[in-house]
Amino acid sequence: MWTPTLADTDQPRYLALVDAIAQAIERGELQVGARLPPQRRLAWALGLNPSTTQQAYREAAARHLVSGEVGRGTYVLAGSKEVTLFQLKQPQLQPRLIDLSTNVPVIDPDNHDIESTLQALLEAGEVRSLEHYLSADTLLLARLQGAAWLSNRGLHLSAKQVLLCGGAQQALFSLLLSLCQAGEPVLVEALTAPGIKAACRQLRLPLHGIAQDRQGVLAEDLDRVARATGARVVVLTPSLQNPTGACMSRERQQAIAEVVHRHGLLLIEDDVYGALIDQPPLWPLLGPHGILISSLSKTVAAGLRLGWIVADPVLLAKIDPHAQATHWQVSPLNLQIACRWISDGSASRRLAWQREEIDQRWRLARKLLGSERIFGQQPAPHIWVSCPIPSQSLVQRCRANAVEVVPADVFAVKQSDVQAVRISLSAANSRAELKQALERVVQAMEV
Repeated sequence: MWTPTLADTDQPRYLALVDAIAQAIERGELQVGARLPPQRRLAWALGLNPSTTQQAYREAAARHLVSGEVGRGTYVLAGSKEVTLFQLKQPQLQPRLIDLSTNVPVIDPDNHDIESTLQALLEAGEVRSLEHYLSADTLLLARLQGAAWLSNRGLHLSAKQVLLCGGAQQALFSLLLSLCQAGEPVLVEALTAPGIKAACRQLRLPLHGIAQDRQGVLAEDLDRVARATGARVVVLTPSLQNPTGACMSRERQQAIAEVVHRHGLLLIEDDVYGALIDQPPLWPLLGPHGILISSLSKTVAAGLRLGWIVADPVLLAKIDPHAQATHWQVSPLNLQIACRWISDGSASRRLAWQREEIDQRWRLARKLLGSERIFGQQPAPHIWVSCPIPSQSLVQRCRANAVEVVPADVFAVKQSDVQAVRISLSAANSRAELKQALERVVQAMEV
């Protein structure tokens, strides 16, 4: 029987017992679901009046530490602060869930760029500047660095064609906010990224999906939906599309560009994964009808939260007339790190490592899951996997096997019965962990 040692204090004995219960839960002595001793037995063991233990149990229940039922006893609750603290302190006691649901860059355990860069900032005496707003000179330099980084995508840009933003999601939200009115239709892939869906939902912009194949959206369906809806704005991810991993060929890009010009559409190209492949972006084919957004979050470091909006200066002036609103969420520290990494080559080196690691993980996935199940044809940080059972059922089976993947309906613009899941290959801590997780997925697929 659990029997605490009560602290010798001036507080009432019932409160001392409540504190002892809370401390035992926090230390893990009392686990979630554990049954506390009957009130009378505990009172006898501690030399207390039964009314004292009864009062303590009532107070513990009021603090959401325990729950008691007549005839069943008193049990430790799962949602208390103390239980949460114990779980955070003892993660090894939790089931080892391998979460493959989020697209993030692979973390290289041997890389120490963050530590060395922060040390360099301290030694250079540049940390004081982090206490201030971004100056005009800093912003201009950052736009130039952004143009330099995007030259890796074959884009030759001036600072006037680049706006800073706090990541691609903020860029998308700012663009939709400035370009669309509430209730205005927006065209997207029939299966599109949750961030795109969320931004449009927040801004009350109804989505219309465009049919896709292994090269992305179909030009003829874009033409059809544009005519049917009268939409002005399209949001597409031509390179390593999320969730399918589809990549547009140059011929498909040209066909899409022709439809955009014919209807006078404005196409926002989400190029956050573009640096992971050699294929050029769609944006150069769009002229004044195109906007490209990119960031370092999916290719260099998720925590930097720095991105760029690229477009004709006339269009940028309409989006952000004073070139201020989009950079409000840019952190001075993030900007310092990003600019250093771009200028000294660290960002390119990290990108090269990322590409090689993703290539190896993608090949491993094709081997374990079977290439016929995987939709995309180029190495990507995520894969779209067809499954022999409904996607929600597979997700539940995977979860029972301690693996988290994402079902098709999270990405579908309309209700869909697509039997597929997205698996983030880059989310696993190592290839060994990824192999273990994919083997569990294969087991879950067994009918």
